[in-house]
Amino acid sequence: MSTATAQALQDLATANKLYASATAVLSTSELPAGHAAYFVLATENHASVQSRAQLHAAHALRTSGAHKLDQTSLQIIADLGAEPSVEQLIAAEGHTTMGRTHYRSARAMMHDWLDIPCSTVNDRLVQADCLIGGIDESGAPLPPWLPKLSQQFANPEVDPRLVLATATKLHSVRKDLDDGAAGEAQKEQLESQALQMIDGEPKSARKHIGELVAQVKAGKRPLKALLEEVGLYRRGLRKGLVEYILRVLPSQAAVIEAFFAALANPSTLAGNRDALQDTEAEFTGEQGSGWDDESTKPDWARQDSSSTDPPPDPPDPGDAPADPPAPPAPQADPQPAWEDLKPERRRLIGVMALLMADHSSRTAQDTGTRKGLATGQVSVILDYEKMMAGAEKYAVSSSGFTLAPGEVRAIMCSAGIYPVILNGKSLPLDLGRSQRLFSKAQSRALRAAYRGCSYPGCSMPVERCELDHLDAWEKGGATDINSAALGCPVHHVERHCGLFHAVKIPGCRPMVLLPEALDPEQKLRVNTYFMTPDEAIKADQLADRMTELWRAGELQVEIVGP
Repeated sequence: MSTATAQALQDLATANKLYASATAVLSTSELPAGHAAYFVLATENHASVQSRAQLHAAHALRTSGAHKLDQTSLQIIADLGAEPSVEQLIAAEGHTTMGRTHYRSARAMMHDWLDIPCSTVNDRLVQADCLIGGIDESGAPLPPWLPKLSQQFANPEVDPRLVLATATKLHSVRKDLDDGAAGEAQKEQLESQALQMIDGEPKSARKHIGELVAQVKAGKRPLKALLEEVGLYRRGLRKGLVEYILRVLPSQAAVIEAFFAALANPSTLAGNRDALQDTEAEFTGEQGSGWDDESTKPDWARQDSSSTDPPPDPPDPGDAPADPPAPPAPQADPQPAWEDLKPERRRLIGVMALLMADHSSRTAQDTGTRKGLATGQVSVILDYEKMMAGAEKYAVSSSGFTLAPGEVRAIMCSAGIYPVILNGKSLPLDLGRSQRLFSKAQSRALRAAYRGCSYPGCSMPVERCELDHLDAWEKGGATDINSAALGCPVHHVERHCGLFHAVKIPGCRPMVLLPEALDPEQKLRVNTYFMTPDEAIKADQLADRMTELWRAGELQVEIVGP
């Protein structure tokens, strides 16, 4: 072992000691807000460095044959302790043997010696194969299975954790790829798409990469094969609950997602909380409380305002006058219990409300307006040019599901059609109108085109977003569709507080510029969370192109003030 290698190992041991001592101090101190924020930042930076080191360590363990170390070598390593000297580390170089050893493989050594869970060991070795390289049966080195991601992983400026997760996901489809050159081309395309998503919008990359992998695993299955598996399956009674499995087509899932979105919106009559709580009481016999047991309730929720205890006895005239009672302490208004329920439970109650409703009394005028009965509205966005060219994929629902041509034709036969015209940059056209509030047509077009909050990575669905004037009305701005964006209640307020900026670009959808503290690269960004993977890649490419033109002074943009 070289002295440089021994010194590096000693540095690693010293770093571990310093990190532990620093954590001991910081975890027992009353930290100022700024110090607490830097504590979090430094800890996450350390975790990022550690995740890269863990993979290299697993790779080194395997390629060096460390599982073949003899008993004496293992004892020397165990005796090094937390503060070894350089000389001790040089002496701990170790010897391997061809005889019987404690561990049969690197995988077994990591699990049995270090108590690393088997699943974690397998993930690290797979990631090493993908990003560093593997070894064949003869011990010869193999190149990394994902060479482009390997370069990204080797870049010290890149957080490796997203790259590691991506490598694991892509490796899971290796058996679903075609044989030979076709399979290699599929893998290269997947790898390139994943890289574009990581570079474009890391916050949404995990979601989109998961969708890409799911598409590959699903394959090009005909509609007939899909229809044979759709349905609502009853699994039976488990732990006191009856379980069902629901398998639906993407077009059916879009309707369900729209129903859930309408149900989750408390500002609409369809999402009326009191009516839905009454529905829960109808089939459970208990009013929904929002807490699973008494121990989790706050004090105000435990007080029983309907107590039937008898009033206290009147005071004896001979007693000394009692002190006047202290005024009750002010209490904050409690949040509605319904909002504390898990989303899964709220959705079930909404479905039960739909099933238990007296549909015979509903009229066309009632639809979507009765308390507790949500009615989802699904928008389908079609790429006309792709449709006319006979492309396999040319339509997507407002909730981000890619629809097959047969599903689209069925929807167009039975659904009400709202024409929404988009240009090549997904910008709605010919719906502008100068008035204080956006019209229904403008709202429908914007929600269909943008599908959710404009803040990068925000997962708030479009039904709960607000239309945002980028040309302030009070400053003479027009209610024009080219100057409108969507924002969830949180990010809408944050933009008007100046915490980030919307950016208007001629002939293009508005983008977002985050403060330098959150985005040192200062790129123009688009929220791709509700897009399909293909759409997300195009949107990221558009944002990168606009950023380059803006930096080069070839694009006149308007950074919108609060």
